[in-house]
Amino acid sequence: MAKLRQISWAVVVDGRTLWTRNAVPKYSQYGEQLRRFKGVEYRRWDPTRSKLGAGLSRARNTQYDLLPNPGDTCLYLGAGHGTSLSHLHDHVCGNNNEKEGRIIAIDLSPRCLRDLVYLEKIRPGLVPILGDARNSSSWRMMLPTKVDWLLQDVSQADQAEIFIDAAKKFLKKGGKGLLSLKAASERFDASGDKIIFTKVRNQLEHSGMVVNEQIDLHGLEDNHCLFFTTMK
Repeated sequence: MAKLRQISWAVVVDGRTLWTRNAVPKYSQYGEQLRRFKGVEYRRWDPTRSKLGAGLSRARNTQYDLLPNPGDTCLYLGAGHGTSLSHLHDHVCGNNNEKEGRIIAIDLSPRCLRDLVYLEKIRPGLVPILGDARNSSSWRMMLPTKVDWLLQDVSQADQAEIFIDAAKKFLKKGGKGLLSLKAASERFDASGDKIIFTKVRNQLEHSGMVVNEQIDLHGLEDNHCLFFTTMK
C-alpha cells in the first residue's frame, strides 16, 4: 500500500486518491466510499465531481496551499448541491465545528439550496444562502467582515469579472481566491480554451491579484481551469 501523504489535518492522499476526515461519522454524503486510516474514518474525494478536488489532484506547485486554514471564514460562490462543500467543511470545520470555521455558501438554485439547508443541519459552521454571485447586495449583510478564502464556481458569462468584484469586496488582503473557470461559458468569440484562459489570467493580474498557479483540469473537468490567486 502506498504511504499516506498528509495535505492538511483532515486531507490525506493515498496513492493518487484524496480522502477527507469525515466530520459526520458513518455518513456518506453522495455515495462516496468510507475508509479508516489509523482508526479514523475518511471519505473518498472524487475529483471528477469536484472542481476543488480536481484542483488538489492536479496542482503541481501549490497543492499544500490551495485550501484555507482550519477555522477560517470562507465564501463559496456557486456551492451547488454540496459535494465539494462537504469536503471543504471536513477540513475547515470538522466534527461539530470543532475548528470553529464558517463557510458562507451562495447558490442561485432553490433546488441546490434545499440540499445545502439539509447539510447545514448536520454540518455546523455552514451558512447556506439563496443568492446570485453577480449581485451581492442581497446577501452581503451575511459577511460583516472580509473572508480568508474565496472559491467561485459559477457557469455564467463574465466569470472573471464576477470573481474580481467579489474578491475586491470580500477577500482580505493576503486572502486566497480560487476561480474555477468554465471556458464554454466565456466562449463569446472563436477563441479556443487556451486563449480564453490566457485572457482571464491577464484580467486577474491586471486587477492586482497574484496568480500563484493556473491549474489545468483536463481529464477530470474538461474545458475547465482553476486559477489560484492571492489578494494583494
